Amino acid sequence: MEDWLDKKLCELNVTDSMNKPEGFSRLGYTDEEKVAHQRFITIAKELGLSTYQDQAGNQWAKWVVDEHAPTIGLGSHLDTVYNGGGFDGVAGVLTAFGAIKLLKEKQFIPKKNIAIICFASEESARFGVSTIGSKAISGELEKEKIANIKDSEGITIKEAVEQFGVDWETMDSAELPADELEQFLELHIEQGKVLEDQGLDIGIVNGIARPVRLQVKATGMANHTGTTPMNYRKDALVAIAPLINYVENEAIKINERKSGTLVATVSVARVLPNAMNMIPGEIELGIDIRSTNDQLKNEMSELINKYCGKITEDKKIEVTVNKIVDDASVNLDKLMQGKLYKLSESMGLRTICMDSGAGHDVMNMASKWPCGLIFIPSKHGISHHPEEYTKTADLYKGTSLIARYLEQEA
Repeated sequence: MEDWLDKKLCELNVTDSMNKPEGFSRLGYTDEEKVAHQRFITIAKELGLSTYQDQAGNQWAKWVVDEHAPTIGLGSHLDTVYNGGGFDGVAGVLTAFGAIKLLKEKQFIPKKNIAIICFASEESARFGVSTIGSKAISGELEKEKIANIKDSEGITIKEAVEQFGVDWETMDSAELPADELEQFLELHIEQGKVLEDQGLDIGIVNGIARPVRLQVKATGMANHTGTTPMNYRKDALVAIAPLINYVENEAIKINERKSGTLVATVSVARVLPNAMNMIPGEIELGIDIRSTNDQLKNEMSELINKYCGKITEDKKIEVTVNKIVDDASVNLDKLMQGKLYKLSESMGLRTICMDSGAGHDVMNMASKWPCGLIFIPSKHGISHHPEEYTKTADLYKGTSLIARYLEQEA
């Protein structure tokens, strides 16, 4: 089975070898993603599954035993970031196929239908908009709001979708009624070091920490660096710089005094005019705040607001804070978590319950169906990078857990 996983891992990545120093670049709704989808179809047919593409460009592979029976959904995505790894997303598709292969080899006949979904355009690398395919399926896609967002080459999302072979006008029809699926399960590499550091095999995810994102703008006055005396300056960078340390220190304090965890990062900085001989007149900072506890995210946001107000007062430089993203975090199905945890331990797998700091397709599916998320280890916690790696043995453990879960549920 491990040889099969290795072989199909390469096939889904459209490569003969996973040793790719430049990584993989299969951006959403590109020809590269389409070729990977074709490999998905080939593997599905090898396993005797029926396939089709829905109105949003998601690929489906189904094991249908009874048109009137409930359907259990599995899956993930095959698109990547620029020069990304070959496991993020791919592992979830691969292990879903692997689980069905294991069941068929045991001559297991399910009483429920099983569907593997390969979601289109999960990553935000191309357009800054993530999980487009799963948003369409779950009814979370606000199509008209994103239609004219452009990639780095000036191609809009609408144009890219149509170039992919999807009809933009009927894309909404990909939304499924609630009774179309009974539940949905995704496997993903952890993209962190918790499992590896603790010597664990499996993480059962409680919830997904969707972000609050702030855009902070400080406006001073640009002037000549050589002729403007120090006491006459309105340097926006000097004024706002302490905010960077403040964000880190306050996040640490919140974690020390509260139950639950929070991370906060000043991750974007834009300096104008950004010239060696000019005093910075305008600064924009982007701050990303994440926790599965929405109250903690809001608390951190308020602390930043108050601190920026103090900068305005003390430095006489205008600082404004704009909340550009405020996504409620997603709690996954407790019943599924309990079943997965119990099964995993019964298989002798070292298992932990944990949260996810990254978003996944399952967070959209959870708005409509009971959902679960399984993590397997990532070497050194590296992801979105050519050195991203998960051992085949860990892929097999995840595959086996999905197979056992399907045996129990289907």
